[in-house]
Amino acid sequence: MKLKILLLSVVIAGLGWAAGRLTPRHLSTPGPAAQAPGKETARRVLYYQSPMHPWIKSDKPGRCTICGMQLTPVYEGEQGLSAGAGMVQLGSNIIQVIGVETGEAQVRPLRREFRFAGRIEDNDARHRFVSATVDGRVEELAVNFVGAEVRAGQPLATFYSPALLAAEREYLVLKRSLGETTAGLGNERRMWVEAAALRLQRMGLGQVQIDALVTKNETESRTEILAPVSGTVVARNVYAGQYVKEGDRLFELADFSTMWFLFDAYERDLAWLKPGQPVEVFTPALPGLSFTGAVVFIDPNLKEMTRSAKVRVELANPLLQTNGSPRRLLYHRLYAEALVRMEIPSVLTVPRSAVLAPGSRPLVYVDRGGGAYEQRFVRLGRAGEDYWEILDGLAAGAKVVTTASMLVDAQAQLNAVVAGDESDSGAPSAPAGTNAPGAGTPSDTPPGTSAKTKPALTETQRRAAAGFVAQMAKVSEALAADSVPAFNTEAARVHAMLPELLQAFATAGPWQDNLKAIEAAGHLMETSDLKEARRMFHPLSEALTAWAAALRRQELGFNTYKIYRCPMTKDSFPGAPRTGNWIQAGG
Repeated sequence: MKLKILLLSVVIAGLGWAAGRLTPRHLSTPGPAAQAPGKETARRVLYYQSPMHPWIKSDKPGRCTICGMQLTPVYEGEQGLSAGAGMVQLGSNIIQVIGVETGEAQVRPLRREFRFAGRIEDNDARHRFVSATVDGRVEELAVNFVGAEVRAGQPLATFYSPALLAAEREYLVLKRSLGETTAGLGNERRMWVEAAALRLQRMGLGQVQIDALVTKNETESRTEILAPVSGTVVARNVYAGQYVKEGDRLFELADFSTMWFLFDAYERDLAWLKPGQPVEVFTPALPGLSFTGAVVFIDPNLKEMTRSAKVRVELANPLLQTNGSPRRLLYHRLYAEALVRMEIPSVLTVPRSAVLAPGSRPLVYVDRGGGAYEQRFVRLGRAGEDYWEILDGLAAGAKVVTTASMLVDAQAQLNAVVAGDESDSGAPSAPAGTNAPGAGTPSDTPPGTSAKTKPALTETQRRAAAGFVAQMAKVSEALAADSVPAFNTEAARVHAMLPELLQAFATAGPWQDNLKAIEAAGHLMETSDLKEARRMFHPLSEALTAWAAALRRQELGFNTYKIYRCPMTKDSFPGAPRTGNWIQAGG
């Protein structure tokens, strides 16, 4: 391996020499200064950078921590290599160690399988009450138990009502007198008969019962209460000999020939469901059997608490004969489970393991070849069993990381901390110029700083700045130790030193942007809560590290201070960003 690295270094060095010989600078006519021997001015090295992994930087010569290549110097006035936002470069040995695998974004069917729990109810549209339509007394019950299967027109009970009996007798008198009338009175008597028949209908008699009155025994005073529909008796509210009033419920019938399976579907699953969707239903009460139905209705009113909608499936319920008694196979209010298999043909998909952070800002890593992986944000559609639907951000044929994508993303986040890329959470960009990739590494250029050189400090400004930075480092140490009393003590000293600092830089115009940010955040108050202390400290620390980075670049007395970035500050206080900067007096 060392021999390969050495040979690669020799090849790169040779190519660099050849490229340098062919640049226009060497092809052009050299000026007098360039021709004079021994007059070449020594250039100051800003930092050393890896040619293969540009985010690897150091203030000392050395080798790349990833590939082992020699770091190349970046001189004053030159611009180093850019790693590119969201680009991750991995060596072949690292790819093998972490097990990076890729898969293609393809147009394929998207399949999904859901299981829902619910209950089996009767067909609510065919539910009937049998009520008393007139005052009277129940003489006998023809159906005297709940669960009995009845047919339409079957007697449920015999009923005696004086009012109903009088209406029947009146109808019979009018009916018999109709044939004895003269032609002139025939139409009028016919209207009286029809009115009497209508009255009987409103008192609960059917047309068949009205027609049968002419053959009814005149001594019979009772009337049968017939079932209006075929179904199952689910409630009996009357006994033989009981007096009832008009409107009292006598029986309750339900048609169990078709049943409704009802279940709740969460709103994220509603994109898959539609009327007509086939559903397979299983119930523990009938092991080994399944019932096939279809979605007939999806309630458009979602439940506020559960964010779910009621879905209805209609099932056929066959009638069985058990010991000569009819019964339905599916019982009322059974617990059941539904299996829904859905397929959407021909959509662009990637494996589900390739998508990171699908709930906030989904992204994938695209294999660009040569160990380079590009971070790509995508817009997701529906989630299948094995694949995500891609609506935007990828084209068919793109190779995406499917295995070890979280490790690749972790390396990208470390690169962002080092290279100064903008974070996806809207937090300030991470500092550049670190010694090595990783969380908590020192930085020379925090976010918001400028590489432009500002005027040198006076001795008064240098003392005021050094004292303030040193005091802020003590505040950082107090918070690192989780000590609120120490924070209050050191923060009070910061507050006292702030006027002196502002006075020293009152005439330093180019430094005013930094000082204004420090002044705005520099009033740290006493507190008893550690999270509140960190909340007050954060904006001042961000402003200070931006200022301290500019001081480090041009003031020798400040190069001993270390600026760090932590990538895990989001839980330090409510509303905290994902990353934060702080300053320390040493490493």
